[in-house]
Amino acid sequence: EITAPLNPWDASAWTGVSSSGSGVAVAAALCHGAIGTDTGGSIRYPAVANGVTGLKPTWGRVSRHGAFELAASLDHLGPMARSAADCGLMLGAIAGADPLDPTALPAPVPDYLAGDAQRLDGLRIGIDEDYALEGAEPEVARAFQDAVRSFAGLGATLVPVRMPPVAAVVAGWVPHCGVEAAVAHADTWPARRAEYGPMLAALLETGLALSAADYQRILLARAEFTGRMQTLMAGVDLLLTPVIPFAAPSLARIAALRTEPDYRQRLQRFTVPFDMSGQPTLTLPAGFTPEGMPLGVQLVAGALREDRLVRAGRAFQTVSDWHTRRPPMA
Repeated sequence: EITAPLNPWDASAWTGVSSSGSGVAVAAALCHGAIGTDTGGSIRYPAVANGVTGLKPTWGRVSRHGAFELAASLDHLGPMARSAADCGLMLGAIAGADPLDPTALPAPVPDYLAGDAQRLDGLRIGIDEDYALEGAEPEVARAFQDAVRSFAGLGATLVPVRMPPVAAVVAGWVPHCGVEAAVAHADTWPARRAEYGPMLAALLETGLALSAADYQRILLARAEFTGRMQTLMAGVDLLLTPVIPFAAPSLARIAALRTEPDYRQRLQRFTVPFDMSGQPTLTLPAGFTPEGMPLGVQLVAGALREDRLVRAGRAFQTVSDWHTRRPPMA
């Protein structure tokens, strides 16, 4: 059995999901940066839970060669580090075409640290307060609203937008992921069933039980959502959202939430949609709870516009010091 690492801010707190080791290592100053994989939030959850910066690139921006896939069309590889600048530096080193991964995009890799990061005049940031604040706990709402004010103070233009509905793509994520995971594990499941943990086993069974018609419905919902997001992003440069509606949940609270029928709709409404659309996102430390636990926000960009994310993140981190704080275990 593989156990989760400890959160360096509080050992009883959630560390995120499958890339939690990377998030903990960066937060605890065990390394300057680390690679995460994000299929449903696994760069962003560890980033916000551990108070670090996490960049989920466009799907295909970074080669997946060498990473054991979970769901090929949903898996994103990207950097986690203290700052947006460090994430940009790391992304510049790992992005680009790869003959060993034909899905790696051949688009040129820009200098992600180029350009003015002191001001954001002319940058349009979309804000959907209804989407961002629905179900958000007060501390999450405060961090989001403080970030909105910070970006406005940096010169960004705040544009009211309306997010397309996310419920269908969130609901479709588990079976979609299950189908692709079953393909990835075809050589060992169910032949080596006894070696699998219960969560992964359940995901594989879900995928294998899905009908072709139901899978096609999920693909159509995914394509529709992606198209609607492309339309939304045509009017703005970035979108600002929370990462998770809960303020620094404990391990016990996450376990309790998993028993609730709307658990995934609540937990994944800010993460899964942008894995389904393949868009790049940047998670930024954005404050602390009264108990001293980190909070964060998320910027979302259009495909291959990681340069905008890094620039906006660098600017945000000139007027905030959340990313420089060190946990007691570091």
